[in-house]
Amino acid sequence: MLADRGELDRIIADQLERRWASMDRILLRQAFRAEDCAAVACVDRLAEAATPSAEMREGSRRAGRALLGVWVKLDGPLSVAYRGLVSSDGRLGHLAVVQAVVGRDAGLSQDAAELVSGWTLVTGLVSAAVRLGIIGHIEAQRSQEIARALLAELLAEAPPADALPASFTPFIDIAVSRGPLRHVRMFTT
Repeated sequence: MLADRGELDRIIADQLERRWASMDRILLRQAFRAEDCAAVACVDRLAEAATPSAEMREGSRRAGRALLGVWVKLDGPLSVAYRGLVSSDGRLGHLAVVQAVVGRDAGLSQDAAELVSGWTLVTGLVSAAVRLGIIGHIEAQRSQEIARALLAELLAEAPPADALPASFTPFIDIAVSRGPLRHVRMFTT
């Protein structure tokens, strides 16, 4: 669906502006400020409800649970405690929420956790484009440079404290929803 770096850069910008900044970042901030695991779980359930695509929900939980599993092995106290709730409820473990949990265990500030979250999105998209042969390594660096500037711009403006998570990325949502119709998949998300 992507033929060149220009299209990749548009997808990255779309994901950063219309998904990450307005949804994942909001969820991460709420989970980061949560007082206990029960409050984190409330944010996680909000992530579940706010993600209409079953494939996107599943991918988010799979990525989040994998990250949480690493931090459980590293004995992150909040990660260990939260893993108990995640293990008992199949709706929990969304990536943005888990990024907040492990960010707290790592001793990151909320700002640093947001930066890591946004940059993880960028590098994931760019590395997928490289693996698929859409762009080379030099073009990847150029895409990351453009994305870095946009991410810095988005991070410079904090969302309102009462912001609700919302996203509007129809191109990606439709593409992901068509995934189960294919007989073969290159990536799990």
